[in-house]
Amino acid sequence: EQLGFDAVFLHDHPLRSPDPWMGLPALAAVTERVMLGSVVNCVFYRHPAYLARMAADLDQLSQGRLMLGLGVGWHHGEFAAYQQPFDSPGKRLAALEEAIAIIEGSWGPERFAYEGKHFSTSSMAIVPGPVQQPRPPLMIAGTGEQVTLRQVARLADACNLDESKLPNGPADIRRKLEVLQRHCEEVGRPYDEILRTHFVGWLMLAPTEAEVQRKVARYYPEGVPPQFGRFVHAGTPAQFVEFYQARVEAGIQYFVPQMLDGTDHETLHLLAEEVIPELG
Repeated sequence: EQLGFDAVFLHDHPLRSPDPWMGLPALAAVTERVMLGSVVNCVFYRHPAYLARMAADLDQLSQGRLMLGLGVGWHHGEFAAYQQPFDSPGKRLAALEEAIAIIEGSWGPERFAYEGKHFSTSSMAIVPGPVQQPRPPLMIAGTGEQVTLRQVARLADACNLDESKLPNGPADIRRKLEVLQRHCEEVGRPYDEILRTHFVGWLMLAPTEAEVQRKVARYYPEGVPPQFGRFVHAGTPAQFVEFYQARVEAGIQYFVPQMLDGTDHETLHLLAEEVIPELG
């Protein structure tokens, strides 16, 4: 917050890290300005009505600083941990739509009931509701052109494009955003109402190339595992000015870099002081 960052997001991976709905309220208590949320909550890990309850409470606790990120998950082991079937992408995306209907309905002024194929609720009422009206902003993560980006156009306030799913970088981003724009036109929604956000994997910055390599070796003494190659982004500030500027020119408005742990303060400072000011 002191460095000028706009938000703090926590991920929702129960096999890897603490529950974001423990960490986010703690952050709300010690911050004043930054937006808070998760990139992103898997709708299968908590019933949508319960997720709506926690999200409304966080919005109250933070005095209106929640952005609720939603997705359909991808980690088979996490689904198994919660005894949830890992259905086809189509079924999971249909469940996401039901979850949004329940979340929005639960935030409404009247008792809410919903009967879906994947989720149901009855007599749901949240008092007090969220501070932000008519509701807190929703972010939908994913790059699927036929369903996910259309859901963004219809239901969300922000998209979230994962760099690891975009092997051609800015060229892929342009294509995805063109698809999103077409979906917005088809449903009669202004494209500029959608905040176009970008998610990158583990970011590591250091002043020189030699220091970059030392930092990577500290975390990966035997080298970056091949399966993590597209998730690890390490370099100098100058290299990441070029990296992020190319994505700005492709249409991205908002970046969510991921930190490997909470001790790499150097990356935060270099990002805030030497990268962000250079982006146009």
